[in-house]
Amino acid sequence: MTTLPDDLIEAAHRCLVLGFDGTTLPGELKRLADTGLGGVILHTRNVAGRGQLRALTDELRLLRPGLLVTVDQEGGGISHLARAGAPETPGAWALGVVDDTALTAAVADALARHLAECGVAVSFAPLADVHRDAANPIVRTRAFGSDPDQAARHVTAWTEATLAAGVAPCAKHFPGHGSTTVDSHLGTAVDTRSERALREMDLPPFQAAVAAGVPLVMTAHVVYPALDAGAPATLSRRVLTDLLRTELGFQGVIVTDALEMKAIADTVGEPAAAVAAIAAGADQLIIARPDPELWLRCRDALLDAMAGGTLDPARVVDAARRVDTLAERFAPPLAAAGRGPDPEDVGLLAARRAIRWKPLPGPIVDPYVVDLHRRPNPALEWARTDLLTLLREVMPATDGVVASEGPVDVAAILRRAQGRPLLIATEDADLHPWQAAARTALFTARPDALLVATGMPDAETEAADGLCSYGRGRANLRAVAEALL
Repeated sequence: MTTLPDDLIEAAHRCLVLGFDGTTLPGELKRLADTGLGGVILHTRNVAGRGQLRALTDELRLLRPGLLVTVDQEGGGISHLARAGAPETPGAWALGVVDDTALTAAVADALARHLAECGVAVSFAPLADVHRDAANPIVRTRAFGSDPDQAARHVTAWTEATLAAGVAPCAKHFPGHGSTTVDSHLGTAVDTRSERALREMDLPPFQAAVAAGVPLVMTAHVVYPALDAGAPATLSRRVLTDLLRTELGFQGVIVTDALEMKAIADTVGEPAAAVAAIAAGADQLIIARPDPELWLRCRDALLDAMAGGTLDPARVVDAARRVDTLAERFAPPLAAAGRGPDPEDVGLLAARRAIRWKPLPGPIVDPYVVDLHRRPNPALEWARTDLLTLLREVMPATDGVVASEGPVDVAAILRRAQGRPLLIATEDADLHPWQAAARTALFTARPDALLVATGMPDAETEAADGLCSYGRGRANLRAVAEALL
């Protein structure tokens, strides 16, 4: 690492948002905080309870008052603060199904007020992605819908409500991750549509967020050949500076998605990407992996690039200035603004209103439940539950099986379910053939079974007049259980 003036080292540190392990602060993170660290990102691994979380965020601010405490807290199945009593709410797609922006605002308010009470300054929500490709494995029920105007309305409502609660929202993933067929956590996603299609279908929710005053926008690790054939959006000056800054007029903080995601780590590599992202116009770099060696390699890459003339120090100073402006507004811990309805009631109310089903003939008593779901995404979903567990809370005699991979022993299930109502729940069965195969075999043998879709709706569930929850958050599954009763 080349020696640079302290002010440039501090500016480089301001560009970092770091994840760490455990409920206490590692020494290297404390040392970086002493020299200007911009922020931390919390995960489930950092949370034991509400009191512990507030003590942790207070300690972080004692290290440096301008340190930004951030978290992914979208609602639905993505809730890193569940152990701290985060409100149980449905995800964005269910809110889009209801299409009541006042309800969306109430849900966002409930989540934001909880964040404020816990001392969290930045919420990496809402998703402004428009879900357009049925094969998309990562956006799906995290988006407000497949119509850009509808998504824009709800992004606006979420943004305004979060700001009103004193928390900084973040629109993501610019310029849109909803038409890809690859999860950028796992590989390189490419969106081959025309620039016109991107502008018409993907930009309206981001334009709405900017108009609503969103203070952060997160980048997508997606390649858009129509915009820049040479780099993913995170590393593209054409996307971040020319399109987002200049054309859309966004003047807040541009933050990258996590650099250790394979779309970046397995291609460019995190240190090189750190330099390229800042040069392209990003202001903060998320390194969520709790790896101090990786933190320092990315930091040193920025310092070496400035010293070697491949990264303009003025760009790093400008990024640090934007981060400081954000911190002046949001870093001080604020009391939650106002008191609306009880957050838990808001979340469950929203989930209930999203349920769609043909009226049932009556309560389903002591069913045999087959709950088939995909494996949770380890980067996002650490607070999921299952339908069998929730039904047992209200009907202890409920029996069944929960599976996150196949094959499923259909014959054994049919034997155990004999003489009982059969409920077959799936999650995104159109993307997981083992689920579809098991459901079809069970439903063929038991056409009286009730089908439940806990992810995106699918043709077989709809054709069978099944029940759709449009999400798999705890609130969604509670609403399913209520509908069955």
